[in-house]
Amino acid sequence: MIKNIIFDFGGVIHDIRYENVVEAIARLGIKGMDDFYGKHHQTAEMDLFEKGLISVTQFRDYMRQVSGHPELSDQLIDDVVNAILIDVPKERVSLLCALRHKYRTFLFSNTNQINYDCFTNRLSLKYGFDIFEACFEKAYFSQMMHTRKPSVEGFRQIISDNSLNPAETLFIDDIAANAEGARRAGLKAHHLVEPDISYLFDDGLSLKAGVGVE
Repeated sequence: MIKNIIFDFGGVIHDIRYENVVEAIARLGIKGMDDFYGKHHQTAEMDLFEKGLISVTQFRDYMRQVSGHPELSDQLIDDVVNAILIDVPKERVSLLCALRHKYRTFLFSNTNQINYDCFTNRLSLKYGFDIFEACFEKAYFSQMMHTRKPSVEGFRQIISDNSLNPAETLFIDDIAANAEGARRAGLKAHHLVEPDISYLFDDGLSLKAGVGVE
């Protein structure tokens, strides 16, 4: 029986679109950076940034160097990185708040400080409260943990921090490799291909049969 659920953020809770980043780069007249930040591939520097191993200043300097546009302002760079972010629908927040009364719920997100500063501010303004505190027992972000999915290290830290039984814990992510990383850490996992997490639960907020058993 599943008693704990760990949710991914982008692509599961927060709607995102990686193509927006490519399009934002193109609008600046920058070529050769189509693969710097994508769902299944990104540069080593972006990996380091998502692990919090390089600072925002260092990342912006990297963007200026790799783009060949040393004149790019901090704001333009941030706008490119944040172009991926769309929104968290109200009905999804309501569902997550309700699920917290039935399960121990957690968040584990691969993100970076530029995105984090943007979505926390936007969501606070939209909802008037901290959705991470309202919806989850604890939220984990890769740049603060200094590790990112699919490494088992982050999953093991969450298990240890919260005394979770892996056999009773489900991880949900929209990237298959991340779900596999959770399985290597002993968790049950579900690769989300449905259009919304609401499809995983019945009217009583119980997980539907078959979720997490693949």
